[in-house]
Amino acid sequence: MTWKASPRRTPLEFRFPLLFLAASIVLASLTGPRHLRADEKAPAAKTETPREIRRDAHIDLIRGLQSEIAVAKVPLPRGKRGVYVSDKGKLDQAKANAELRENGPAIKPGMPVEITRLTFKGSHVIFEINHGGKSGKKWYQHIYIGMGTADQPLVPDNSPILAYGSWITLKAPGKVADLTVPEAKKLLSSVLDFERHAPTVLYAASTPPKFKDAIKKHEVLVGMDHDTVLSSKGPPDRKVREEKEGDEKEDWIYGLPPHCLFVTFDGDTVIAVHQY
Repeated sequence: MTWKASPRRTPLEFRFPLLFLAASIVLASLTGPRHLRADEKAPAAKTETPREIRRDAHIDLIRGLQSEIAVAKVPLPRGKRGVYVSDKGKLDQAKANAELRENGPAIKPGMPVEITRLTFKGSHVIFEINHGGKSGKKWYQHIYIGMGTADQPLVPDNSPILAYGSWITLKAPGKVADLTVPEAKKLLSSVLDFERHAPTVLYAASTPPKFKDAIKKHEVLVGMDHDTVLSSKGPPDRKVREEKEGDEKEDWIYGLPPHCLFVTFDGDTVIAVHQY
């Protein structure tokens, strides 16, 4: 029996096992559990940036207040500025009076209103009421009739175009990001009554769904009674009563000529609605 020595390995043959071992150690250090040293701190958890916090606060206010129904406690003016409420919840009455003198009232006290939009500007929140107080030109006011230089507008420019919305600018007590929906309602309580939401007929089980929908849109439909119309449009600007042979009719008139809404009652029931 003869003994034969095993062939001697070359340096290249030793290299592959060593490389495999080194790669395994590195992979284990990357994927396996890692223990912190005594002087090493754990990585800090991810925190929200101020911009993300502001965005979340804005979303909460929009969800809680947009499309909210309330009742006006003070007259709200037409125009682009509306009224201002301080960070203490106090109405700036001087500015409100100046706006009312310049532009006239859009909303009277006791009328149901809807917050249709929220805008954020610095430390202020601007609430659009009934789609705002803008009353820009209508398409038909750009139509002219006639020939040559003798043409004239189809609707005279001096005819008033009325808007039935307004604005409320609220200054936040601190950062807008810290303002909650209940706090905003409390600050606005000098201008809007959120407790009543809208007159009770809006939630009465006996009120037909089509009337409830009309109230939310501030519309008047045939068949409504006095309370339902008051819930939808508030008190009229004028009332005209007519009596003929025991038949009593009454017109409730909203707005100013030539843009008027006539609501005709026979007793306690609306029998006709005309928009001019």
